[in-house]
Amino acid sequence: MPPTTFLRETSGGTLLSVKLQPRASKNEIGDPLGEELKIKVTAPPVDAAANEALLKFLAGKLDCARNRVELLRGHTSRHKTLKLHGFQPVEILQKLSGGASRA
Repeated sequence: MPPTTFLRETSGGTLLSVKLQPRASKNEIGDPLGEELKIKVTAPPVDAAANEALLKFLAGKLDCARNRVELLRGHTSRHKTLKLHGFQPVEILQKLSGGASRA
């Protein structure tokens, strides 16, 4: 498995760097873009709707409670840093790739 630059292990969880695309046609995990993982959500970037959609989408993909996915930085930016509490990078990659687009 190639090393990923968008995941960084830290105490109590893993940091995930995301480039968010709001107002997409569907919620989905995109490809890595440099040191960020592209994630698309259908919600607009208004009143934190896209942020909340991102957190709920990732919690669903990781099969965990919503409170285990925390937005640390980037509340008003497309570039975000999230903390995934209690997850190892390998576990995150398995769960995210399992739900990624299938060819």
